[in-house]
Parts: sequence; structure tokens; C-alpha cells
Amino acid sequence: MSPVQFRTAGRMQTEAWLSHLQDIGLSGANLIVEITESLLLNVHADVTNLLFRFRDAGIQIAIDDFGTGYSSLSYLKQFPIDYLKIDRSFVRDIETDPNDMALSRAIIMMAHELGLKVIAEGVETEGQRSLLAAAGCDYAQGYLFGQPLPPDAFESLLRGG
Repeated sequence: MSPVQFRTAGRMQTEAWLSHLQDIGLSGANLIVEITESLLLNVHADVTNLLFRFRDAGIQIAIDDFGTGYSSLSYLKQFPIDYLKIDRSFVRDIETDPNDMALSRAIIMMAHELGLKVIAEGVETEGQRSLLAAAGCDYAQGYLFGQPLPPDAFESLLRGG
């Protein structure tokens, strides 16, 4: 969810999601909401309430593009965050830039110490995947695994077509 979506339609959209999940027989644990660090920069009571409403419904929360924002690390203990997503700018040159590897490793270690899981974005090569796996990264996404798909193609893929 973009910060604008979260602030303007957050409560209504949250209730709609929860109702839809209930209608189709899925728990909130089947949904992960990605938010940006900037959403937490000047957090309001409405945002805090929605984050905890997600948690209470079993919905997990991921912070997208972690490491590129200007917020404080204190939000990692203030809010119900489940995942940190390492920004692709750190992953892109991880095979050749020791600083990118050091930053990625530090994010992974910090997240694990806080009980969070880590997703690396923009993984395009087996070398990147191997280095991240060796550093303890929990998940990866990127062109190495598949191209983005429009909704109808994704549904077809799920049906085995």
C-alpha cells in the first residue's frame, strides 16, 4: 500500500480485505501488506491503529525498500513488523561491491536479532542468490525466479496453465 492509500482508504480497505478473506475462507495469515519506511516517518494514530489491526487479523507487514528511507530504526520495535525487504540497490552489485555485501549482511543480522525475516529484492543472478543465502537471507524475489505478470497471467499460472 502506498502511504497515500494507507492514510486515506486504510481503515475501509482493511475491513474490506478482512471481510473478503473471511468470505473465501482464508485467514489474514495469507496476506502480507508491504509499506514503505516513509509511512512510518511521521506516523499518526490512524496509521498505528491500522498496523495493529492488521496484526490482530494475522496479516503480516513488510517494510519495502529497507535501508533507503530516512526514518529511525526505532519503528522496528514500535510497530508489528514481520519482514524487512532489502532494497535492490544493495543487491544489484552485491557480487562486486563489498560495501553492498556488508550492508546486506548487517540488515539480515539485525533483522534476525529482532525476530524479523528478510526478503532480498531484485535478485537476478545465481551468484546474488548464493551470497544472500550464505548470509542467512530468508527469501528472495527478482527476475532469477520470474518476471512480473499481469493478474490474468498470474491466475493462469496458479491454475497450472
